[in-house]
Amino acid sequence: MDRHEINVVHLPTLRRGPRPLRDLRALLALYRLMRRLQPDVVHTHKSKAGALGRVAALLAGVPVRVHTYHGHVLSGYFHPLVARGIVLCERALALGTTRLLTVSERLRDELSQERGVAPQSRFRVVPLGLDLAPFRQAEQHRGGLRRELGLPADTALLGVVGRMVPIKDHATFLAGFAALRAQPGAPPVHAVLVGAGERLAELQALASHLGIRDAVSFLGWRRDLPQIYADLDALALTSRNEGTPVAVIEALAAGVPVVATHVGGVAD
Repeated sequence: MDRHEINVVHLPTLRRGPRPLRDLRALLALYRLMRRLQPDVVHTHKSKAGALGRVAALLAGVPVRVHTYHGHVLSGYFHPLVARGIVLCERALALGTTRLLTVSERLRDELSQERGVAPQSRFRVVPLGLDLAPFRQAEQHRGGLRRELGLPADTALLGVVGRMVPIKDHATFLAGFAALRAQPGAPPVHAVLVGAGERLAELQALASHLGIRDAVSFLGWRRDLPQIYADLDALALTSRNEGTPVAVIEALAAGVPVVATHVGGVAD
């Protein structure tokens, strides 16, 4: 599709975090937009945008309302009482949604059987569509990251790729990495953390506190991920909640072993 056929509308009031008055304005703006456009289908994503978008679509009389769960915030994000309230809201929203989509079977089962959002028959699984060809060819980039970091070939290189936010639980990785290095006779090992976010400074301070700061490289956001995976000996994922972690799929396509927490769609 030609990019000029896609009309992007930016709503400044639609932002992360609960802000009742601002959220009400965002809901009103979405309702007015849908009344003007009169779409046949509204497809929402994410938690807050999905809630406001589905309510606006229902009020505007949109015939078909579809929502995709790429993950969920029903566990690991908020206090249990708050999480319970969010579950109840999701159940109510599901009643007014034509079709619910998830990116993995495990995520579907968790939402339907464990959280009771809606019966399993209301869900369809649509796996992520990713271009993995660059990662299958990652071998050609081997050695580049080690040269960038000044690491010898006999140093094992462990990596984490993802947003530095609480749900990703990088602290567990750093604690495990520190314990690994402290083992008697442990081989030389180095860690790279690819990504950025609200916990970056906190995680850098934690690495210093654990005495491993010199063995951990914080690389920030990177677009050359095939080059990153090419030199990794293993990828770690310590998330407390996941939908379908793209980093795990990319690493496996590049032939990199993965050690991950058994959450969400990771097993799928």
